[in-house]
Amino acid sequence: MVFSSITFLIYFLPVFLLAYHLTPNKFKNACILIFSIVFYAWGGPKFIFVILGTTFLDFFLVKAMYEAKTKGSKMRFLVLSLCLNVGLLFYFKYCNFFIDNINSLFGSDIKWTKVLLPIGISFYTFESITYVVDVFRGIHKPLKNFWSYQTYIILFPKLIAGPIVRYHDIADQITHREKNYTADVKLSGFFIFCFGLAKKVIIANTLGMQADAVFKLDPTQIDAAAAWVGSIAYTFQIYFDFSGYSDMAIGLAKIMGFRLPENFNNPYLSNSITEFWRRWHITLGAWMKNYLYIPLGGNKVSNAKLYRNLIIVFLLSGLWHGAAWNFILWGAVQGLFLVMERLFLGKVFEKMGKLISTAITFLIVVTAWVLFRNENIDFAFTVIKKMYSFNFFDGKFALNNDFWFSCSLAIIFSFFAFIPATKAIQQKAYGEIFTKQSRTVLLVTCISLFYISLSYISALDFNPFIYFRF
Repeated sequence: MVFSSITFLIYFLPVFLLAYHLTPNKFKNACILIFSIVFYAWGGPKFIFVILGTTFLDFFLVKAMYEAKTKGSKMRFLVLSLCLNVGLLFYFKYCNFFIDNINSLFGSDIKWTKVLLPIGISFYTFESITYVVDVFRGIHKPLKNFWSYQTYIILFPKLIAGPIVRYHDIADQITHREKNYTADVKLSGFFIFCFGLAKKVIIANTLGMQADAVFKLDPTQIDAAAAWVGSIAYTFQIYFDFSGYSDMAIGLAKIMGFRLPENFNNPYLSNSITEFWRRWHITLGAWMKNYLYIPLGGNKVSNAKLYRNLIIVFLLSGLWHGAAWNFILWGAVQGLFLVMERLFLGKVFEKMGKLISTAITFLIVVTAWVLFRNENIDFAFTVIKKMYSFNFFDGKFALNNDFWFSCSLAIIFSFFAFIPATKAIQQKAYGEIFTKQSRTVLLVTCISLFYISLSYISALDFNPFIYFRF
């Protein structure tokens, strides 16, 4: 079940909100658990036992690790927990990929049953790892209550696609969140949810259809115009698809009294790829920094090792996104640009000024998304070659009004905060302090966005979610 489905919006969400608001405070976590299990089991009934089983084992492994008397004993429990979590992720997500590549490389014929990927496994595995590692590091004590840990992992707004939340950032909210449970906070949450829903179904879905239309063409049918349309459409699709879903998750959590970390901060306004990764999928970047980059030595090493660390982190970031070579290549491109920016490119961007460096960074990001989108790497490079051939030879690639409307909205909202004045407007819209008049306006806006989005979902037989398979 995804947030932008009729099943969720018309049936699941109203029933959950009614039940949650009628449930006494001391039983609200139980209400969350029940509905989270139903939510997850709806799309993967067999896999609910995987997540419940791993959380059960992890809870007691971490407790035993904390109570162990020697550092060696603690380390053994840490390794056991990491092997459990990483092992399951490898088995479900990467076994098929590695066996296929071994067969191709050595001409072998290893037989392997194709394994289905449990929904959201990459996200909740990373959260499980944060819990065990932070307890090992002494950042916080292990939970005494198993059900509190279960609530942290299986909280349904973030379960499928994040944000990736470190336990100590949400620990107090699991047991005490009454102060966040005000009318204005809930109204703010409802607005963020509805705005995210509109971003997903009005902008991302419409542009996604256009991107799919281009990337399904035979390479001989793609000219520069089609290549640019497809790449730009996908660039905005993936942003509004994922950021819209993150907004919906953050908004839903806010209605429930939780404050989840922001996941996107106007990434297409970035002046460099380094800045882009401070603004794009922020919680993944923070996870990679705390649990991979810093343990490798971070930037407190020689320049050669620093560049090595950046490449390793982004190769693994690419692999995290998917078990295919195009994702690894996309990650390598990101890492390569980060290294070049530290060597010389960052100074070049500074001299160019904000407008030009932002435009060039955007072009780099657009080009890299072509690799991300197409598992056929030869096809991806063909599209990129066509993009920069500027050979607009026939002009036969027709675009409908829906595309132009959604693309215009995408451009406006992607670059809306480019100057301080419009950035302040954006920040105010996401605030929590309202006057009586602004509450009325906001509520009318929410209801309007909600029903317009429903009409789009009903009218279009196209409602994918890109990160659903990650």
